[in-house]
Amino acid sequence: MYIAITLGCGYATYSYIVENYSATSTISEIPLEDQLLIEIPMGAGTATIANILKEKGIIKYPLIFRIYSKINGYDGVYRSGVHAIDKNVNYNTLKGYDMLMEIISSNPLSYVGVRVTIPEGYNNEQIIETLEKSNLIDRESFISILENSQFDFEFLKDNKRKQNKLEGYLFPDTYEFDPDENDREIILKMLRNFNQKFKPEYYRRAEELNMTIDEIIILASIIEKEAKLPEERPIIAGVFYNRLKSKDPNLRKLQSCATIQYILYKRDGVIKDVITAEDEKIEDPYNTYLYEGLPPGPICNPGLASIEAALYPAEHDYLYFVSKEDGTGGHYFSRTYTEHLSAQLKAQLNRQVKKSE
Repeated sequence: MYIAITLGCGYATYSYIVENYSATSTISEIPLEDQLLIEIPMGAGTATIANILKEKGIIKYPLIFRIYSKINGYDGVYRSGVHAIDKNVNYNTLKGYDMLMEIISSNPLSYVGVRVTIPEGYNNEQIIETLEKSNLIDRESFISILENSQFDFEFLKDNKRKQNKLEGYLFPDTYEFDPDENDREIILKMLRNFNQKFKPEYYRRAEELNMTIDEIIILASIIEKEAKLPEERPIIAGVFYNRLKSKDPNLRKLQSCATIQYILYKRDGVIKDVITAEDEKIEDPYNTYLYEGLPPGPICNPGLASIEAALYPAEHDYLYFVSKEDGTGGHYFSRTYTEHLSAQLKAQLNRQVKKSE
């Protein structure tokens, strides 16, 4: 049986013939490979939903969908969230409309996509490994996009790096990725997250410090890897600022073990428990034991707390710090090299005590 629906709009009139079926059969579970996901925004009315379905290529005539929805009493009962439909089904029939309305008025999927947590302090290689394990990316494609693609964000405008361009900007967080998202979309999601977190006041603060955004993120990345206790982040930031401003070229070498760990991870894929004197001699521009100032780029993707510490360092006259090695994650802070040597001795004693426990 066929129904002719005639619609008038101004002076234009057209007829659309659809097959009249009732959706009496139960909508069965759709195989994952056949699923097409539709996201219905909170508060979306029938007109919005119809337009979403048309944009997705699921229906051709949103006005007919709206009329049929009203006739069948579905208006106002649609559920926001993500719904799955069968991409192999032709929904441009009344039966198809019934099926769509039944699906979208049912409970949305409670969990779709792949949930991935990117911890604070992960470098890009670790992020790639995490995404690769979740079967979300193609490694070579992802790296190519990281290195060669252009992204139009304010925070990237002063980034002059030729390599590792996006190191530091893939914001650490828990993400839910659509398995159908391509590699560029995944990167964009993380960059947009950074853009959202990096407030306008942070740009102004960087100018006050006479720092570029990239320099702030480089410093934040070192703070992220050095600090274990939240309250020590601004103190550690202050140490690095004091050293950067020093007239002593030796103090302008930040001597951060974290930068050595970054070099070793890039070279060997390992993170060592203890950095040796030989490690500190590795010829690499990221080696802050050999070179003054900040390294060429971030050594990880820092979290917001470390970024804020880099922007708002504590004011003090400390020039050195060393891990207490007592299991607390804290550090001894020193104003002079003599104090620093004493702190190192304390740390060694603490380490011996911990080993004997």
